Amino acid sequence: MLEQQLVNALSLGCVYALFALGFTLVFGVLGVINLSHGAIFMVGAYAALQVVTRLGFPLWASLAAAFFIAGAFGLAIDVLVLRPLRRRGAPHLIPMIATIGLGIFFNSAAQGLFGAENLRFPTNLLPDAQLEFLGVQVSVLEVAIIVLSVALMAALLVVMRKTQLGRALRAIAESPKAAALLGINVEGLFYLTSFTAAALGGISGVLVALYSNAVFPLMGQPMLHKGIAVIILGGMGDIRGALIGGLFLGFAEVMSVAYIGSTMRDAVAFGLLFLVLLLRPQGMFGRVLERKA
Repeated sequence: MLEQQLVNALSLGCVYALFALGFTLVFGVLGVINLSHGAIFMVGAYAALQVVTRLGFPLWASLAAAFFIAGAFGLAIDVLVLRPLRRRGAPHLIPMIATIGLGIFFNSAAQGLFGAENLRFPTNLLPDAQLEFLGVQVSVLEVAIIVLSVALMAALLVVMRKTQLGRALRAIAESPKAAALLGINVEGLFYLTSFTAAALGGISGVLVALYSNAVFPLMGQPMLHKGIAVIILGGMGDIRGALIGGLFLGFAEVMSVAYIGSTMRDAVAFGLLFLVLLLRPQGMFGRVLERKA
C-alpha cells in the first residue's frame, strides 16, 4: 500500500535528516567533517539503553540522557582534539583524520564494555497500539519519531534564522576572524555547536535503535555513510539541504524495498544520489561554504 510506505519513508527520512543536521552544523560553523559523528550516534543509543535497563527510567528520561551524554562527548572532542588543531592552524584534512581515529576508539571501547552482540530495549517500553489515519496503520513509535524529529529540526531552524545566536553562528560560518573582530565569542560558539550537533546525533541514535530494536557497537557506521551522502546531496553546510536530503534518502530506501527488493535498498538509494550529483555537483542548495578570512 503506497500510503503505508510513505509513512514508513517519512519516519526513516526524519531520522536521517536529524542525524545529518548535526553533521552539517559542525561543517558549516567549524569547517570540519567530523567522522566520529557515527560513533556519537552509537553512544546516544547505549546511553539511553543503560538508563532504561539499569536505572529503570522512562523513555523520555533516556532521551534526555542521550541528548546530554552525546552532547558532552561532542564537547569533549572539540575541547581536547579540535581546539588544539584549530590553534595550530592544522589543514582541514588533519581534523578529519583525527575524528576517524576517535570513531574507531569509541567503537572499540563500546565493544569492550558491552560486547559485540545486539542489545534490545525492553518490549514494554512503548505501547503496541496502532493508530489509524486515513486507512493507514501507524505505530506509536513512528508517530513519536516523526514528531520529535520535526520538533528538533524546526527548533534548530528557528534558532538559526530568527535569533541573535543564529546570526552569530552564520557570521562565524562566513569568517571566524571577522566575527571575532565584531565581538562574537567564537570559541564559545564552537563549543556550543559541537555540543548541539553531537546531542542531535545522540537522539537520532536512540530513535534508530528503537525503530530497529537493536543496539550494537558498529551501528553508527552505516549511518555515518548515509549522513555523508545526505549532506553532499543537500549541499555541504546547508541546513535546508540536510533536511531535504535526509527525506530523499529515506524515501528512496523505503520505496526500493517495497517495489524492487531489500537487497537493492542501498544500491537504488545511492544510485539516485549519484544521478542527482551528476546533474548538480554542488548539491541541491547551492554552494559549498568557504572560509574567507
